[in-house]
Amino acid sequence: SWSVPSKPCFFPNRNVGMDFTLKPSSTLPKAEGPTLVCILDGWGENVSKDQYNAVFSAKTPCMDALMAVKNRSRTVRAHGTAVGLPSDDDMGNSEVGHNALGAGQVINQGAALVDKALADGSLFTGDGWHHVASNLNNGGTLHLIGLLSDGGVHSRTDQLFGIIRGAVERGTKKLRVHILTDGRDVPDGSSLKFIDELEAVLKEVSATCDAKIASGGGRMAVTMDRYEADWNIVKRGWDAHVLGVAPHTFQDAHTAVKTLRKDDSDKPVSDQWLDAFVIVDEAGAPVGPVQDGDAVVIFNFRADRVIELSKAFEYKEFTHFDRVRFPDVKFAGIMQYDGDLKLPSNYLVPPPAISGVSGEFLAKNGLRTFVCSETQKFGHVTFFWNGNRSGYFDDKLETYLEIPSDICPFNEKPDMKAREITAAGKEALRSGKYDQVRINFANPDMVGHTGDLAATISCCELVDTCLKELLDVVDEVKGRFLVTADHGNADDMVQRAKKTLEPLKDDNGEAVPLTSHTLAPVPIVIGGAGLPDGVHFKDGFDEAGLGNVAATFLNLMGFEAPPHMQPSLLA
Repeated sequence: SWSVPSKPCFFPNRNVGMDFTLKPSSTLPKAEGPTLVCILDGWGENVSKDQYNAVFSAKTPCMDALMAVKNRSRTVRAHGTAVGLPSDDDMGNSEVGHNALGAGQVINQGAALVDKALADGSLFTGDGWHHVASNLNNGGTLHLIGLLSDGGVHSRTDQLFGIIRGAVERGTKKLRVHILTDGRDVPDGSSLKFIDELEAVLKEVSATCDAKIASGGGRMAVTMDRYEADWNIVKRGWDAHVLGVAPHTFQDAHTAVKTLRKDDSDKPVSDQWLDAFVIVDEAGAPVGPVQDGDAVVIFNFRADRVIELSKAFEYKEFTHFDRVRFPDVKFAGIMQYDGDLKLPSNYLVPPPAISGVSGEFLAKNGLRTFVCSETQKFGHVTFFWNGNRSGYFDDKLETYLEIPSDICPFNEKPDMKAREITAAGKEALRSGKYDQVRINFANPDMVGHTGDLAATISCCELVDTCLKELLDVVDEVKGRFLVTADHGNADDMVQRAKKTLEPLKDDNGEAVPLTSHTLAPVPIVIGGAGLPDGVHFKDGFDEAGLGNVAATFLNLMGFEAPPHMQPSLLA
């Protein structure tokens, strides 16, 4: 279930005054047949080409042949700033990827959305805040957990302070902050400055709210694990934040950090590696364990290092460590951190409302579209593709077909619904009803997330076979095609040493699986019997990303791209 935000969070090109006329291309007339736009979800082009790269290891004669065609194949960026995320250390994901693909624009995601939601107050008026406030209104404590830093990579202190002030203004009577110290994105030792600034804000609101720091620890030792590399890190955070149990107790956070840093010793400790600590009262009792009836909000806007903690709060069935207690709380992230998992299910800042997207232009020009995927990615090729908009632009011109996904771990059935999607796509291409046929194969991403290398190789091979069937029909009907992906995943299935990229092994010598997305670029190829021989990609343009794809397929359909979109890749 997807819904459009009640207020747009960010959009640079409003509909007001926008000319939706698609002008015919002066250089590339419309083909006789339709244009196929095919998304291989999670299919990256990775520099690590070894047995752990499922895309490389799989037998994929179709994609291999396409990528060998000079000037009609290349890669585009699908992560970081290319898809509107704060930094190029940020992995792409299916939501921002399909936003960029469908909109033809780079839309600010992450920190800028939070800034906007705080500035206009919408952070406190949406469904996510209402979910949290339902417990606060009944006397529950608001717990805020995240990285105390102004580095702007995972979080920002000014946003935390805005949340605190806004919550107190709206009646929150008891508030606890659980801090992770940085020293990685900001200078080591700066945690003491941030703690003092936080304490000043907590004192500022103290007239009407019992507000305190309750627990903490260094980001690399406590809570903020990623890629499921070490769940013990998350357990230390759970114990400190939720249970009020840690190896060290102090009566204030400044003393805690100053003591644990051991600056005067032979072995000082960086902010990022501080042990977990709990703040206690004069009687030695923790001041802020999480209890039934409380509300918990993670204030990091970047996803990768809070997904595991989100699972611990969200999932009733949980086996990664013994939680001891699973308090009945209202939990939310400041954003949704994983759209595939719908995690968390409640969040304070919705995705941006985007206008002037490709689907809107097609509908307003009377062009007919067929869209098909299975449940796992159906929302991505409709809702996210269409600018985070539910429903049709024009139901007389658009056909959306959702094929129900299997309900099982996807490595058990790695074929997923690729064959059914292919059959539907072939029928649509042959029908003569559509100008664009849009397909998404979920397999490389969803099977890749399981960490099962053999199953991921198998699904990549099937998707390649299915793609060949679709392209054969494109040729049959004298159409054109564009094939790309939304982000990497299947292209690396093992955790690697940062400097050497050598696979990491566990104590038994087994490769440590990687289940997350990658930072790899993704392929993009064009062709089809209806595409004149002289049409090819322009040279250079190394910084091109997913935002350049929409203008490219609009060109392939015989139209000039709207001027607000990122430039086409075609020469």
